[in-house]
Amino acid sequence: MHKKWNHLNRIFAAAAFGTALVAQAQTPSAPATPEAAPAAPAAPTWSVGPLDISGFIDAYYSYNANTPSNQSAAGRYNQLYNFNDQTNQFALNAAKLTLSHDPDPVGVHIDFLYGRTDVQMNGTSSSDNSSTKYIEQAFISLKPPKAKGFEADLGKFTTSAGAEVVETKDNWNYSRSLLYAHAVPYAHIGLRTSLPVSKTETLGFQLVNGLTTTTKNNGGVTVGLTSAYVKPKYTWNANYYVGPQNFGTQRGYENLFDTTLLLTPSAKFNAYINYDYGQNRDHTYTSGGTTLGDTVLNHWQGAALALREQVTAQDALAGRYEFYYDPQGFTTASASQASKGVTHRQQFQEYTLTYEHKWVEGLLARIEYRRDWTNFNYFTKGDNDAVAKAQSTLTAGFVAFFGPKR
Repeated sequence: MHKKWNHLNRIFAAAAFGTALVAQAQTPSAPATPEAAPAAPAAPTWSVGPLDISGFIDAYYSYNANTPSNQSAAGRYNQLYNFNDQTNQFALNAAKLTLSHDPDPVGVHIDFLYGRTDVQMNGTSSSDNSSTKYIEQAFISLKPPKAKGFEADLGKFTTSAGAEVVETKDNWNYSRSLLYAHAVPYAHIGLRTSLPVSKTETLGFQLVNGLTTTTKNNGGVTVGLTSAYVKPKYTWNANYYVGPQNFGTQRGYENLFDTTLLLTPSAKFNAYINYDYGQNRDHTYTSGGTTLGDTVLNHWQGAALALREQVTAQDALAGRYEFYYDPQGFTTASASQASKGVTHRQQFQEYTLTYEHKWVEGLLARIEYRRDWTNFNYFTKGDNDAVAKAQSTLTAGFVAFFGPKR
């Protein structure tokens, strides 16, 4: 009996095996799993957006105790000022709209500008700088991801020189200093680069059309070297520009050295010291077979000390004192002086006191008293030209600004 069960088991096993073979033959086999395809190359990190949109409107009223008139050669302006120089009237300092995309690795930045600030920066349709009228800055940025922080900008950009900037809200006082208005340029067209060389220092190189013009009139180029050394309690910036600047020739170079030491001992109290030295070698030229001009070395220099105290979250006080020496009147000759051919060993001084109040987020108000004086009759009174050695102004300025949420 045992042998019979073993024999039957073999028969059943053979039958089951045969049935499985038939079923396997009738059922289509599953396709073989393909090998994993190689990963597609990563998409480039370039992007066309988003664009950050920001801007401001800056308006003011200024009173000048000398009450200069439109009948004077200098006009109804606060002399030695820039941007907010229109006086005894309401005026638009600037209206600005900014479109910006940070480099990743390519970025763009455009500042549209309108108002008196644009006129001072870009001039009229006949000026050298008018090719970029209504444009404060417009440049392309490149920041390669493996270049250790290196960045290059190509286009129009504001200067690295000076302790102040174009935007009122980013300065401590409402009016700009003598050094910013006269000793340094506003903007350049060309190439600028920057590279962090340590945890505290960033060096830069610039190749631009000129020092005081953004379009080139003599075929030469101006070279700029920059350094920013940043520590927790202070920042030291140094800038040097050199190149031919005289019209129509590459003879006679202009040099500018600018340095600022910013002190930040606490969150509430800041101070800075700014020094500028510049010089320009004039040139001779031939007209009608006659040699004209000269090779005089014009030079100018000045220093500024500024303090700022954040009294409360909404209120701040700022003060500034400057001494500026322009012996040939190369940067400060007034309209009345130019018409009379007057030259002096010109010395200028000013102090400014500014009270700031932030009404609400995005609205800034400043009340400012400023006193300028010289060592000769420079300022106009009424309809007369150059009859006063001093000028006092009182200004109320308001800035409304907006930007993307952070």
